[in-house]
Amino acid sequence: MNRIEGVILDWAGTAVDFGCFAPVNVFVDIFSQAGIEVTMEEARGPMGMLKIDHIRAMLSMPRISALWKNKYGRDFSEEDVHRLYAAFEPALMASLSEYTDPIPGVIEAMEALRAGGLKIGSTTGYTRSMMDIVTQGARDKGYFPDHLVTPDETGSYGRPYPYMIFRNMEHLKLSASWKVVKAGDTASDIQEGVQAGVWSVGVVIGSSEMGLSQEEYDCLSADERDEAIERTRRAFLANGADFTIDTLAGLPALIGTINHMLDKGERPGREQAQRLQTAEL
Repeated sequence: MNRIEGVILDWAGTAVDFGCFAPVNVFVDIFSQAGIEVTMEEARGPMGMLKIDHIRAMLSMPRISALWKNKYGRDFSEEDVHRLYAAFEPALMASLSEYTDPIPGVIEAMEALRAGGLKIGSTTGYTRSMMDIVTQGARDKGYFPDHLVTPDETGSYGRPYPYMIFRNMEHLKLSASWKVVKAGDTASDIQEGVQAGVWSVGVVIGSSEMGLSQEEYDCLSADERDEAIERTRRAFLANGADFTIDTLAGLPALIGTINHMLDKGERPGREQAQRLQTAEL
């Protein structure tokens, strides 16, 4: 049948940790300890990637690269990347348990997806040891997908490579990429989905791309919220998203929309500019 069989979800900023603050704060701290002051925007730029790749991407940013060369008199090296990561990992591990709260509406959305017979996989930029903490905390609070793949299981080829999605599909016995939806909150999530050939969905509110805490978001005026949502939505579409939704609460209804599109022979990524790319859910 031409129906969606499964969804694959990101974790931080999509399903748990509103605003994806666990890693971003640590990135800022480890660079500061190395004498380099980075902005929150720079720290968030590569979000969703395997974390050592994230550090490498930050060091490659022109401004940060210039600051590094000015301080140390040379370009950064792989040794520097690994030294920063050696500081990053224990700092993140020490704080991860504080960032496992499901984002509002997520548990109810999962219940609706399962009631519809869908399988639920997940991918992440965290390592397996990091996810051991996150999954336990989230399960204790009611959130648990059917399967998880980390970059540890794909030879450290994380996002935007599509391999974690393919491993989920294999484990969950999903029959075709066009019968799968990937939802996430970063550009690398979208690129992962696009490169896997699945339906790629950007989750706006609570995303790393939006970059606001729950409190900051709640304090926005109606106009400010609309502006933040639109800015984030456009960023996802610019990276190839087929759709955007405000939160995962809108995913069950969006899947109904995609099923109607499948009945008409449509597939992910085709005629994107002619599609309704934002689900008003």
